[in-house]
Amino acid sequence: MKWVAVKVLFEFDDEALAADLIADRFYTLGLKGVVIDDPKIDPDEDWGDDAAPLPEKAAVTGYLPRDERVGDELAVLENALVDLGRKTGIQCRVVCSEIDEEDWAHAWKAFFFPERIGRNIVVKPTWRQFTPRPDDLVLEIDPGMAFGTGTHPTTSLCILLLEKYLQPGCSFLDVGIGSGILMAAASKLRAGRGLGIDNDPLAVQIAATNLRLNGADPTKFRVAAGDLVSSVSSAYDLVTANILSEVIVQLLDDLPARLVPGGIMIASGIIMQNKAAVMDKMTAQGLEVLEVLPKEGWVAIVGKKSDN
Repeated sequence: MKWVAVKVLFEFDDEALAADLIADRFYTLGLKGVVIDDPKIDPDEDWGDDAAPLPEKAAVTGYLPRDERVGDELAVLENALVDLGRKTGIQCRVVCSEIDEEDWAHAWKAFFFPERIGRNIVVKPTWRQFTPRPDDLVLEIDPGMAFGTGTHPTTSLCILLLEKYLQPGCSFLDVGIGSGILMAAASKLRAGRGLGIDNDPLAVQIAATNLRLNGADPTKFRVAAGDLVSSVSSAYDLVTANILSEVIVQLLDDLPARLVPGGIMIASGIIMQNKAAVMDKMTAQGLEVLEVLPKEGWVAIVGKKSDN
């Protein structure tokens, strides 16, 4: 199968904000992830000696299947970028190229490196070298074609909050597992059992592989394809949902019922301007908002179900 790599080169004073706003335009086309080129990234000293050169220009790249819809999708994206530029001043230039599926699956890997998140967790691509510190919890991740490398603020916020709120022995549910990175983190943080649900069978396959890479007990940590909420029958101590805020608002109709009394929900994938809508829905569904953690124009929100 052929794919179209759509690279949006941009110029703006706040490059992190611009990258997130452009990525959001891709997400409206149904993409679960994009590749962000950041020429200002600061390599960590323990990355190893196999680091690729940094990109020369800031850009966001999304991959669209080359089918009968691609022309219309490109038109929608370009119009959205023109509108974004008019509203914000972000200057964009779109460059398209055609690639094969195998090349697409590996094209983004050149700029994915180990990243330290929180106190002890390090997200390490399987193909990179890394020298851990004695207390490091290293997550070996190969995202394949699934979303979730740990480098995006929405994922790193979830990992930070898992470190804070996940108690050893607790039960854990991840709604929309992507690469399985949060499931792997929960197993490393000594959750008692975990379930990951995704409506994308490919994501489920990739997540299962990553759980095996990280030594998760398959009798305690499992992944499954299905509806994000209705296919879950049990209640859990801690639930994560790292999805778009519009989806989180919909899921909040049913997610509180999947929490035990006193259970914790961590919601991420929320751009700053949608924060209030998610918080209002949490409150309306009986969850107490404990914390709002921001990062680079995104927020993660922690809610707690009452003990009654």
